Amino acid sequence: MMDFTLWDIVRNLLTGLQWTLALSLVAFIGGGLIGLLVMTLRISPMHPLRTVARCYIEVFQGTPLLMQLFLVFFGVALMGVDISPWVAAALALTLFSSAYLAEIWRGCVESIGNGQWEASASLALTRTEQLRYVILPQALRIAVAPTVGFSVQVVKGTAVTSIIGFTELTKTGSMLANATFEPFMVYGFVALGYFALCYPLSLSARYLERRLHAAA
Repeated sequence: MMDFTLWDIVRNLLTGLQWTLALSLVAFIGGGLIGLLVMTLRISPMHPLRTVARCYIEVFQGTPLLMQLFLVFFGVALMGVDISPWVAAALALTLFSSAYLAEIWRGCVESIGNGQWEASASLALTRTEQLRYVILPQALRIAVAPTVGFSVQVVKGTAVTSIIGFTELTKTGSMLANATFEPFMVYGFVALGYFALCYPLSLSARYLERRLHAAA
């Protein structure tokens, strides 16, 4: 058994925390880009495009994230492609996030009254221009708070990636607990790490919701 000082434990957990933060950012940004595309298809006037987007959303919302991780990690490997836990975790979380963000943003866009669409159409704007210049700027105010709130779920979702060997905060904590035989202390620090990431996001979501509601 190796001798670990308190600083050794904290230092290793901080490294795991950095990977958790990096994975969260990649998944959230990537999920946002794909989610914007899926949201656009979801509100398209073309029925086949709406159907494709709805099926995409239902698949990723209707199945556990753990199963999605397994399918990405082992499924890609079965096709003869070597994929690292980092890439598999980032890809699975990105797809997972995109489905939820697409639905959040669709709800925000559809909350804008039909009069806004009709008014912008009367200016001879294309549907893309209507979204870009008229609808999305108004929907953005509504979307900010729930989007920031969902980022908390993304951070917590990274813990599941430890199951495929990605060494983020939870995986680091598990290895340290096994090495030090101090699971209560180690997982207490792990919980503090997630709290340090998630609590400011939760406060930001509540603040933005109040601020934007007051400004409306």
